[in-house]
Amino acid sequence: MNIVVLCGGLSAERNVSLTTGAKVQNALVERGHHAIAADLFMGYELSGTVEEAFAAATVPMPVQRISEEVPDLEALKAQRGEDIKGIFGKNIVELCQYADIVFMALHGADGENGRLQAAFDMLGVKYTGSGYLGSAVAMNKSLSKQAFLSDGILTPKSVHINKGADAQLDGMNLPLVVKPCSGGSSIGVFIANTEEELKNGLEEAFRFENEVLVEEYIKGRELTCGILGGRTLPPVEIIPKDGWYDYKNKYQPGLTVEICPAEITPEEEKAISDATQAAFKSLRLEGYARMDFILTEDGKAYCLEANTLPGMTPTSLIPQEAAAIGMSYGELCEEIIRISLE
Repeated sequence: MNIVVLCGGLSAERNVSLTTGAKVQNALVERGHHAIAADLFMGYELSGTVEEAFAAATVPMPVQRISEEVPDLEALKAQRGEDIKGIFGKNIVELCQYADIVFMALHGADGENGRLQAAFDMLGVKYTGSGYLGSAVAMNKSLSKQAFLSDGILTPKSVHINKGADAQLDGMNLPLVVKPCSGGSSIGVFIANTEEELKNGLEEAFRFENEVLVEEYIKGRELTCGILGGRTLPPVEIIPKDGWYDYKNKYQPGLTVEICPAEITPEEEKAISDATQAAFKSLRLEGYARMDFILTEDGKAYCLEANTLPGMTPTSLIPQEAAAIGMSYGELCEEIIRISLE
């Protein structure tokens, strides 16, 4: 197949996306596909025709280690210059329209908020993962919470705050979790144990977005559970060696212990599996996704959020869950493509 692995883009999770894209492209090339890893924002240089580019796309590209630093997006804009307007870099639309399918290796706003999916629907481009509606609702944590509550899915209490508005946190007691409403990879997320930390956390979170969610802190074990083609995968327990599961602990090798399958009771596994299926349906997702949970001592599974384009980096969780049922990384990539084409 001719496949564009679309990555990069213009979000705070750009570096994670580039690593995901390289790893997916490698796997697809190794399995005999003509796969091009292309940067959504920076574009792709063609030395000939689009057809010739795919014919030559049989060489894997190096997988870079993810930097601990969030990328400088303003510098990236300056690097591309003003010759091209909008989010689509040079030759991206042409490549995607020619491909049999686009493997969405994007993370953050560019790929997960539904706008790109809507554009591809208009352009007649096939792509992996959920459509525009499910992507948009899942990306906005406030809308996700409303959907969860409406469908009886257990989730922490929260308050939505717009930038410049007074924070009305009546009934919310410390510790609290502060997070950008539509962020990912724990960028801009803070756990506040004091009023001063809460104030600082809000200021920092508003640096990334104009909408912020303040959520009650649920004490428990952190787990995540993927769903692939209607089937839930074995949950993973996430145990950072120091601190909590922030951006650094997520992507720097050796900083987090991940146990897959998680060592939980059959009843707890069923609770998480059922909640994963319910959240997937509630948000109108398609193909595959991953749900994050806090499991309390009394066995309650609180759904925190959905990830419609889960990471596929060397430290990511969906590949570990797939491996637990005997599916290799390359097989996982092909299965995502297969169910998306259906």
